Amino acid sequence: MDFTILFFLFLVISSLQPVIRQRMLEASRARMLRQLEVKRNSRAIALIHRQERLSFLGFPLARYIDINDSEEVLRAIKLTDPNVPIDIILHTPGGLVLAAEQIAKALCRHPAKVTVFVPHYAMSGGTMIALAADEIVMDENAVLGPVDPQIGQQPAASILSVLEQKPIDKVNDETLILADVARKAMRQVRDTLREILMSHTTPEQAEALAEILSSGRWTHDYPITVEEARGLGLPISTEMPQEVYQLMNMYPQAGMGRPTVEYIPVPYPLPRPRAKDRE
Repeated sequence: MDFTILFFLFLVISSLQPVIRQRMLEASRARMLRQLEVKRNSRAIALIHRQERLSFLGFPLARYIDINDSEEVLRAIKLTDPNVPIDIILHTPGGLVLAAEQIAKALCRHPAKVTVFVPHYAMSGGTMIALAADEIVMDENAVLGPVDPQIGQQPAASILSVLEQKPIDKVNDETLILADVARKAMRQVRDTLREILMSHTTPEQAEALAEILSSGRWTHDYPITVEEARGLGLPISTEMPQEVYQLMNMYPQAGMGRPTVEYIPVPYPLPRPRAKDRE
């Protein structure tokens, strides 16, 4: 066989190998999600963000909750019968408040039980989503985080503290504008958290917890452990299904072209047929 043909075949196979590997990985994830669904008779949704590294350029590409994620999760919830429980595997550093708020409120409106699984961490907007669950299942070493708003790169609470420490005539106009935005952002986030929490707690508990998580008493990356979350009154369990860990193993740090929301895209009526997966 001509060397040129061999070289051409080599290039074709090399170019197809990553695509084939990715398709196999996606199929494995779908099987694992289905396995968890059959075990718990639920709709399983994976909302997983990991810092990936582009193989060609080699720089880190951070992943966060965005509008695309909220649209996908809302579609998944819409395809789920009101009486079918929803399980969300959540692994995220946070992201856009609007997207997290949409997901959280949609989960609050779902009549059946909602369970959020946090194998490692769900910070900021991830914590907002977790608060919408009837039960939060965390690994013993997993953490949640504060939900205090950020204005650009600065915490809203820290911007407001400038007004408390300096006379108003010593503060420039830009800082005053930022402080006004920060005040509105903190009020909006606090009100949203209170609304989310009131679906699972008393009004007094919802008000207190919303204030704690949104007021900026901690730095934005402060880790709220299982023990501390329980102390705040959150419904925490540590009975993590093994399938969740196995699913996380299918999201390696390096790679590209990885989706962040996955679910079986068909309606789930009741009663659910328990078909055997022979994929």
